[in-house]
Amino acid sequence: MAALLVVRGLAAAVVAAFCFMSPPPVEGLVRHYKFNVVMKKVTRLCSSKSIVTVNNKFPGPTIYAREDDTVLIKVVNHVPYNVSIHWHGIRQLRTGWADGPAYITQCPIQPRQSYVYNFTITGQRGTLFWHAHILWLRATLYGAVVILPKLGVPYPFPTPHKEMVLILGEWWKSDVEAVINEATKSGLAPNVSDAHTINGHPGPVQGCLTRGFSMPVQHGKTYLLRIINAALNEELFFKVAGHKLTVVEVDAAYTKPFNTDTIVIAPGQTTNALLTADHGSGKYAISASTFMDTPIVAVDNVTAIATLHYTGTPSTTPTSFTGLPPQNATPVATKFTNSLRSLNSKQYPAKVPLEVDHSLLFTIGLGINPCKTCSSGNQVVADINNVTFVMPTISLLQAHYFNINGVFTDDFPANPPIRYNYTGKQPSNLHTMSGTRLYRLAYNSTVQLVLQDTAMIAPENHPIHLHGFNFFAVGSGLGNFNHKKDPKKFNLVDPVERNTIAVPSGGWVALRFRADNPGVWFMHCHLEVHTTWGLKMAFLVDNGEGPEESLLPPPNDLPKC
Repeated sequence: MAALLVVRGLAAAVVAAFCFMSPPPVEGLVRHYKFNVVMKKVTRLCSSKSIVTVNNKFPGPTIYAREDDTVLIKVVNHVPYNVSIHWHGIRQLRTGWADGPAYITQCPIQPRQSYVYNFTITGQRGTLFWHAHILWLRATLYGAVVILPKLGVPYPFPTPHKEMVLILGEWWKSDVEAVINEATKSGLAPNVSDAHTINGHPGPVQGCLTRGFSMPVQHGKTYLLRIINAALNEELFFKVAGHKLTVVEVDAAYTKPFNTDTIVIAPGQTTNALLTADHGSGKYAISASTFMDTPIVAVDNVTAIATLHYTGTPSTTPTSFTGLPPQNATPVATKFTNSLRSLNSKQYPAKVPLEVDHSLLFTIGLGINPCKTCSSGNQVVADINNVTFVMPTISLLQAHYFNINGVFTDDFPANPPIRYNYTGKQPSNLHTMSGTRLYRLAYNSTVQLVLQDTAMIAPENHPIHLHGFNFFAVGSGLGNFNHKKDPKKFNLVDPVERNTIAVPSGGWVALRFRADNPGVWFMHCHLEVHTTWGLKMAFLVDNGEGPEESLLPPPNDLPKC
């Protein structure tokens, strides 16, 4: 149980991490949490290992708050690893010190040290999540963030009977840090996970028929499913056998409702969907299976299974299953993505920038460089605009705030240094450059960013996450982006608003956002293996005019490197 203490005299309430939620009763208050990061022995797939957890919970405790609340989470590190926590999707307006990515906005919390993350939730409501943002610790160090609307403000959809958090993940039988360390030594890709999970449980798999997570429902009631993909490296299809889902929100931004039987969700993304329990009784499979349309990429093909269980149904009743999309079902994924639209109502307008100050084209992809220290003789690398990002040894935000020279440069290329047929035949002599290079933006400037996949090694779907901002996905397509033709087809009225977007295999996506948040903001692929290989960069947003448009000073307990 995670204790939720609210100052100003509000009594403590206790909230279970994965039970049906009880909304916090008041708003605009300070909500205190304490995260003790500890090792815990856990058994999955009929084998046991020690994992990193918060408060001995896997997945970790859910953060509950309302819009306009201030949240203080004291993280105490009791494990032998350096730790940092990212509050994925929280805007962190002027509070970049609380964003969490190690060596970007803070030095990590060292063993036996602590840090208080302090931020206010402004203009956001919906489902987000938190996870470790160092090494591969987010394999087990993650949990939900549930932000309720202000008191008296209803949902823009029928009020559900109850709400449920469903976190999708991956599980390795081996120690995950050992997996990536071995891959780094070889220069090749790491081993894929052994199973997917729903709320930390794979469900029955071949050779280990353990029970998975079970969700009780009552006939005729409607439930809000808060679905989170916390997996490290795989996009997933999500289905509930025999039931339709009505999507009403993604990445804590309301959408125009639409019905579907299959949700596509990439690592780092969240989706809220209504489910009506319209069967009289029975048990129905909740499934999470892989979406990967690049045939040469190895994936975990073990489907996670949970159960939707109607009240009163005997436990011996067999579970009803549903046909799953093929692993490479691109049309299913494309149909889902194309159905997403911002709600764009009077209360929740889509404030899409119509004028653009910075027009950027970032190519993303993989490559192979020679490596004398790798056992294979080569090393897989990843890059943006041919730059493989090198992590600094102190945080970029500290270097920016205190004007420390030699940590980074602000000359990240706005366009690819070398132009070529990005999705066609690739040049054989193209090697990446290494560097810690940032792209500088004036406060309140507007940005159009086209993310272009490349076919280096192979085209692949990349979920790209931008810290510190929401953006609007105004267009997408296959092949190479055409600067003259494609912008004419942009949706500038009700494009979906997100913080993480899947760039289609062999294609592109165009984003727009306003740089109204001063600080240093990480942008990276949310496939952890690609981040490890260097598919990442950062934007530096300068202060505006006056204190209300400026980054706040660092807190006194900011961790030291």
